[in-house]
Amino acid sequence: MYYIGLDVHKKAISYCVKDAAGRVCQEGKIGSTRHDLDAWLKTLSQPRMIAMEATIFTGWIYDHLLPHAEKVKVAHPLMLRAIAAAKQKNDTIDARKIADCLRCDLLPECHMASTEIRDRRRTLRYRNLVLRQAVQMKNRVSGLLMETGVSYNKLRLHRMGYFAELMSTNEEVSESIRPLLRLCREHIDRSIRMNTVLLTSLERDPLLADARATARSPWPMPMVLGGKAPKLTLGGKAPRFYLGGKAPNSLISNNHGNHRPYTCSTRKLHPRKAAKTRLVAGGTRAKNRRAPKNAIGH
Repeated sequence: MYYIGLDVHKKAISYCVKDAAGRVCQEGKIGSTRHDLDAWLKTLSQPRMIAMEATIFTGWIYDHLLPHAEKVKVAHPLMLRAIAAAKQKNDTIDARKIADCLRCDLLPECHMASTEIRDRRRTLRYRNLVLRQAVQMKNRVSGLLMETGVSYNKLRLHRMGYFAELMSTNEEVSESIRPLLRLCREHIDRSIRMNTVLLTSLERDPLLADARATARSPWPMPMVLGGKAPKLTLGGKAPRFYLGGKAPNSLISNNHGNHRPYTCSTRKLHPRKAAKTRLVAGGTRAKNRRAPKNAIGH
């Protein structure tokens, strides 16, 4: 097995190839293009494992190299820096360190989502950028009006009809800010149209449609054993089904829907009563104390 460490940059990739004994078989630099990667892969021996550090360029390189290696791993940058820290640092040394971590099974591997998921995440990030810019433009409109002392209706400011009315009828709007207000309004309208297009493409995506259908599906209702009605847990959780419809006394549901062993809190009890309180092994009931009404099965 050959272990290959890659130090990826925008225009060049430094690589180091080591065998199982740690001997350097090959190292150098190649261009960060698909054509250069294909030519470089033809010079490598089989079998091979490849590792690289997570950067903005990692996604397409990972997808391109995955069919040509036994495994392709991506390392967490901060954890890798803590493991393979060195006084001297350059691209060649970094590639050697990554190859050594891969060879010794010390590489802090991070999860690499599938290409389909990463593509949709890219679309969502772009939509977030569009919305942030729209909010910035709306704040800029409000700021321009406040800077020049223009009175306006805050709740209706960003509606198309009110904005046109404000620009045409309000004499307080000075000529110096009118071009800026128009530019801001055009940017807001463009952002709204872009957001509509992005949302439409996401809603029509078959992968996301299947995920939404799965998320909205009701809880499966299995057959009730014992002929009795199921006991529902509190807190909005899924129903629990037991033989005979009887739930164990060792479970209660608190206000958050978490199920914990039944215990009696002694914080709110009088000191004399707290001293007499004794929990029975197994967490069923406390002596001289009734079980709470929200206990399952009561």
